[in-house]
Amino acid sequence: MHRIRRRFLITSFLLVCAILAFGLFQRFYGTPAVATATVTRGPAVEAVYASGTVEPVSWAKVQPLGTGRIASVEAREGDEVKTGQILMRLDDRELRALVAQLEAELRFLRSELERVSELARRGVTTTQVEERARSQLDQTAATLNAARQRVEDHVLRSPMDGTVLRRDGEVGETARPEDVLFWIGRDSPLRIEAEVDEEDIPLVTVGQPALIKADAFSGRILDGKVADITPKGDPVNKSYRVRIGLPPETPLMIGMTVESNIVVRREDAALLVPQGALSGGHVFVLVEGRAVRRAVVMGVVGQGVVEIRDGLAEGDTVVIDPPAALDDGSPVRLKQ
Repeated sequence: MHRIRRRFLITSFLLVCAILAFGLFQRFYGTPAVATATVTRGPAVEAVYASGTVEPVSWAKVQPLGTGRIASVEAREGDEVKTGQILMRLDDRELRALVAQLEAELRFLRSELERVSELARRGVTTTQVEERARSQLDQTAATLNAARQRVEDHVLRSPMDGTVLRRDGEVGETARPEDVLFWIGRDSPLRIEAEVDEEDIPLVTVGQPALIKADAFSGRILDGKVADITPKGDPVNKSYRVRIGLPPETPLMIGMTVESNIVVRREDAALLVPQGALSGGHVFVLVEGRAVRRAVVMGVVGQGVVEIRDGLAEGDTVVIDPPAALDDGSPVRLKQ
């Protein structure tokens, strides 16, 4: 009898231990532990990315029309210049010699034409001889005018009132038509010339605000506004040129490279959930200890959060980074 009672107690003890072990196993291994977040309201911004360069609104490049050696530099970087002011001279000695030669030839041909014309009036020579002399004079005059223009082309002048923003080329170097020797412009106002992908350009309109970041001003968000959009895109790069106007007080400088986010839509009180809660267009909502799958309509995808336009309500609790094996209605426990 004593032995039977002892066996009963041992069996009961082992059964209780098994039940406890099963409960602990279910708690810590059978029911997945999940992290959660509460659906809140906050600002959501939909933006189009664009990278670009700061440039003056009014500016011009100065390039030589022909190849020549730089003879003198008349303007330096930072100089204020007027329209037509001489910036640089190319070596034109050979051209000036040609001009002098043509001028002498033209004088001779004029006197020759006068002599032939007098002979024609007196009937000593024919009118054909006179016409040939006149034609030769006209041809030489045209050649002289072309040579004088070539001399003038060897003088680089400012196309506008402004500041010499940059100068390339030193005395003695050879300048070619493809070389930009001067950048002339105004220090203010400034703008950003940016490239926007053709897939995003339908969202961009004149007047939209832009949030600008530059390496030179780390941590600061600068303001701008879309000023104009080039009607014709670049079919090679599949992009459109967008110009973003900058305020007069901008710290950005000409030539800086920047990143811009053009704000195409802003919602100040959007429903927001962490990006980790989204999985294939749905989330798991915590309802009475169970994870309930719910389809949602997403809006703006921001920095770590996503706008939810439909499917959730403020205050709902959603599962973050749900386990791959989590099913609709599965019991879950909160991570400690």
